[in-house]
Amino acid sequence: MLVDSHCHLDAAEFGDTASQIAQEAADHDVRWIVVPAVEAANFASVADLAAKLPNCVYALGIHPLYVPQAEMDDLNQLRAAVERAMDDERFVGIGEIGLDFFVPELSTDVMREKQTHFYGEQIKIARDFNLPVILHVRRSQDTLLKHLRRIPVVGGIAHAFNGSKQQAQAFIALGFVLGFGGAMTFTRALQIRRLATELPLEALVLETDAPDISPAWLHPGINTPAQLPQIAAVLAELRGQPMADIAAQTSKNVARVLPRLGNLMMR
Repeated sequence: MLVDSHCHLDAAEFGDTASQIAQEAADHDVRWIVVPAVEAANFASVADLAAKLPNCVYALGIHPLYVPQAEMDDLNQLRAAVERAMDDERFVGIGEIGLDFFVPELSTDVMREKQTHFYGEQIKIARDFNLPVILHVRRSQDTLLKHLRRIPVVGGIAHAFNGSKQQAQAFIALGFVLGFGGAMTFTRALQIRRLATELPLEALVLETDAPDISPAWLHPGINTPAQLPQIAAVLAELRGQPMADIAAQTSKNVARVLPRLGNLMMR
């Protein structure tokens, strides 16, 4: 069994094919798909997908790339949506949230300040509801860590991790696991592949970030969760471990850091 810990199944690139894509993933032994929201406008759509598709669960949050057009009231909408979702067993946490200091228009002083405000308020929501978070981490590792030390949460996933080993260990110490996906399949991704090899398997989860971050054999095509077994096979080869061990442990790791999903996985 495999778990895709990060997939934007409601993305426009998939059109009305989400159910077929989810079924194809299930046919490839991807038993669960975590679908994070990115803005207030898609809170309902990710919840609806999870309600309709038996292998999907969802998270709610405001992605840093959507912060420029977000209104401050969206944070109130998020808190209200989370409160309602706590009764939904398919709701697993707060995400996708975080900071992005890679995109130039998000790196101005004004946008850094707004991003940081939205991030801080969203981890407060996670803290208040005792929920894990799914983090967007792009050239922002140290700032994310600083705020997590100030506003502790129960842990979660640092998605598409591409920091240093020291930063990786800092996230792990705070109860996070690190997401590895398509980027790891490129031979030139030396740092990512080194981390995937050297870090404890208990600290890793698999993801696609579909439709984005396509693996080497699909790039630049549209990614799907059905690619996860091949991504897992790359991790197995890098680590010199059996594929079955990789699948079992990474799935166990997701269940540990997203305990509401873990409850579903035990059924």
